[in-house]
Parts: sequence; C-alpha cells; structure tokens
Amino acid sequence: MMTGKNYIGNLQSAKGDHTFKTFNPELNKENDAVFTEASSEEIREAVNLASEAFKEYSTISGIKKATFLNTIADEILALDDTLIQMYCSETGLPEGRAKGERGRTVGQLRSFATLVAEGSWVEATIDTAQPNREPMPKLDLRKMNIALGPVVVFGASNFPLAYSTAGGDTAAALAAGCPVIVKSHPMHAGTGELVASAIIKAAEKTGMPNGVFSNLNSSGIEVGQELVAHSKVKAVGFTGSIKGGRALLDIAAKREEPIPVFAEMGSINPVVILPKALDNRNEEIAKTYAGSITLGVGQFCTNPGLILGIKSDSLSVFINHLSQEIMDINPSCMLHPNIKKGYDANKDKVVAQAKVSITANYESDVQNNYAQQAVVSVDGKSFLENPTLHLEVFGPFSMVVECANKEELETIIANLEGQLTGTIISDNDEITNFQKVIAAIQNRVGRIIFNGVPTGVEVCESMVHGGPYPASTDSRFSAVGITSIKRWVRPFSYQNWPNNLLPKELQNENPLEIFRSVDGARVKK
Repeated sequence: MMTGKNYIGNLQSAKGDHTFKTFNPELNKENDAVFTEASSEEIREAVNLASEAFKEYSTISGIKKATFLNTIADEILALDDTLIQMYCSETGLPEGRAKGERGRTVGQLRSFATLVAEGSWVEATIDTAQPNREPMPKLDLRKMNIALGPVVVFGASNFPLAYSTAGGDTAAALAAGCPVIVKSHPMHAGTGELVASAIIKAAEKTGMPNGVFSNLNSSGIEVGQELVAHSKVKAVGFTGSIKGGRALLDIAAKREEPIPVFAEMGSINPVVILPKALDNRNEEIAKTYAGSITLGVGQFCTNPGLILGIKSDSLSVFINHLSQEIMDINPSCMLHPNIKKGYDANKDKVVAQAKVSITANYESDVQNNYAQQAVVSVDGKSFLENPTLHLEVFGPFSMVVECANKEELETIIANLEGQLTGTIISDNDEITNFQKVIAAIQNRVGRIIFNGVPTGVEVCESMVHGGPYPASTDSRFSAVGITSIKRWVRPFSYQNWPNNLLPKELQNENPLEIFRSVDGARVKK
C-alpha cells in the first residue's frame, strides 16, 4: 500500500503541510495516492542522520557494500508487477519499457557490487620509503580514494528507475561509501516510494547503518534547494534541464564550503551526414533517424535534435525522406502534461524563427498528452547567427541544417555548446577527408558515434555519458558506468603511517589481494 510519506532513514514521516498527487498521462487524470512534501525539519533530520551514518558506512568493507547493493537489486525485483504497474501509471510508458529500465537498474547495482567486492577501484598507490636516498631521504607515501560524504541525488523525470531513486547516481554513491538522500521526482513519487522501500529493506537485512539512505518527497524546487545548501551535504547528482542544474550549481558554489554538483543537463546531439553516405544510403539513413528521433517519444537526453549536412540535391532528398518517415510513425504519450506543454512551447519557439522551414509536422488530432512529431530545416548561416536555434526541444523533434560547404560545417560544430554525443554518418573512407570536422566534434562532445544513432546508452566501463558544459557540469566524469564512482570520492594520502593502522587496501601484505601501483609497477601482491 502506498503511504505517500518520506523515508527518513528507516522511519516513515509526514510532518509537512503540503501534499500532491502524481498524474497518469495516458488516462489524463491524477492518480489516487497522496504524497506529503518533506518539511524543513525532515530535511535536517535526513541530512543529520546521513552524516552520522557516514562515519560507519564509509569504513564498511567492499564485500559488505557489495552484499548491500545486490540485496537492493533483489528487493527491487521482488516488487515485481506492483512496481511495473506503478511505473506505467505515472509515466504513460509501456510495460516493456518499464521492465527494460528495471533490468538496467538492477544491472547497474550488480555491476557496482562486483566492482567494490573486487576492490581495485580505490586506485591504491604506494611509494615506499628510501631512507638512504641522497641528498634527502624519501618518505613513505600511500594514496587511495575515499568517500566524500552524504550525497543528494535528484530523481530524473524521464527515467523513473535507471536515473532516479536507485539509479546510477545512487548506486555509484553507495558503492563509494557515501550515504544517499534522494530528492524524489514529483512526477513518479509512487515509483520512488516503492524503490525506496526496497533500499530500506536491503539496508536492514544487511546491517547497514540507519541513515545510509533517505527518500524525500517534493512537488517544487524548495526541498532540493534546501538540501543542496545544507552544510553536511558533500556532493550532488542531478539529471535534468540546464536551468535546474545551473540553479543547483550556483547554490553549491555560494555555500561557505562549496561542493561539487555533477549535473547532466541535456543535449541536442549533432549528427553529421557526409555527402557520399547521403548519395548511397539516403532512404536507409532517413528511416533509421526517424526511429531514433521518435524513440521514447524523443524523451532521451541523447535524442538526435540536430542533423548537419552540406547543401546538395541528396540532402534535399534526405530531408523529404526523413519528413515522410517521421510522419508515418504513430504519435505516443509523453511523460506528463507539463513535459508536453514544454515540448509544444519550445517547438513553437524554434519554428517561429526567421528562415526556419517546417518540413514535417504531425497535425492530425491526437490523444491528450501525445506528442506531435516535427522536422524543420534551416540554412547554416541562419543557424550560426541565431542562438535560439540551438535550443533543446525535449521531444520527437529534429532540425536539419543545410551548410553551404565543409568550412561552414566546421564553423557550426566549433560554435556549438557542449553536447553529450556527436555522430558521423560516412561511407567507406569518406571520413578521412573530414578530419577537421572530427576534431571539432571531439572538442564539443563526450562520446562520438560512427554510423549509428546516439539513442541508447550502454552501461559499461568504456561509456562516457557527459560532455563539455552545458551537457554536464564537469566533463571529466561520466554519469553512466562503473567509472562514475569517481564523482563521489577524493584522493587521500598517508605519510609514514604505521602499517597496522593503514586501511587494508594500503597495507604491505595486501590482505585484500587487489591490484595496486607499488613504486611505479602495477602489481597484485
């Protein structure tokens, strides 16, 4: 049964006086459960509890943390159809998508469990003493990664499982040894409560300290602002809009002790289609990209919102093919009326700009909260001169830019804002004649794709999900994959420390049998 309460550690609480409901966009009506927004008192309780829990949790072994993470995965699976039905009722997304995202969420938790159980992720580095070194003796220095402290994670609107309560940010922070306070997303508070209950059960079953996890409800921005400003919070994870991420970054920077905000804030993901590829695979590429643009109703941060090509008859034919293919796809339900409203507003804003031509716009009647997909085109000079055309239209929308020549194509790419991905569509060795284009894209994105689509983010060690600002607030880190754990740790050195008092990761005997760097050599001894 849904309680609508906050989890302050393992206790449920509803001290606030503001309530709200989630919304079923497919049925176009509110869901029944009533949720209570966290009060300032509950926010302080959650943060203080997390701060106390950190003292114990940060010292817990990798094996015990792995057991905790795997048990969370087990408890999420145990929710079975209850979770799937709640997910669908709050998003309008189909059951298949819900089950797929649940699988990804569970997979992420298990991958971090494997990582911390093995232990080498701490990057233990040992430089042994050389007391006889001339002209000065060398000291014994040993370094490893340690947890930052309590982390606030903001649930994402478009991924109620994989980027939310027990999503990648939470899994990585818990793996690192950081207690987590989730600011649940109001669009899927019910899904959030169910997943939070699974995490709390897992914490109790595995003997984790109370406060290692809390889940706070919020219908607006106030709870999140108060959390980020709290002095005992040491880092923030966010997936959402540029406006929201930037606001949190500014709050964190103005604190007496500034803290890192790792925000992934969207992207228009430029796709460059080279001339020979257009000549040879015009219809195939158009069909593929119509599917990518409308996948998930365009509600992915890797949606291909910008397609670049050099003006030609083939590019004109491609625009016609793409427009026809996208019109043949049945519209689908968006996540929430507010997201549909934002999509329509941003689409209208772009369409209203000078020199923009509408090449496809689904105008037939659709159900409430269903998105009407669109494709527009514009010349390269106009795109360069009008920053409004760089706007992310979150939904099934894409803009084709007809560049005058290769030089204008390079200039446009070089002047783009930071992006999550860039894609090159090329035939044979055609790409070798566009090395400056490749270099320009590399400077603007976190991941470059060859002859594929940007939609679809594989969860693995080699994935980079991030990029130059404003795609993310720190392009040195990925929000996806096991390397994302590095966001929640800091390097720490011990100098001339007694061996028996060192963490096991740094002791001479290497009792954990992990890979370490010892005097410059990577060894497991």
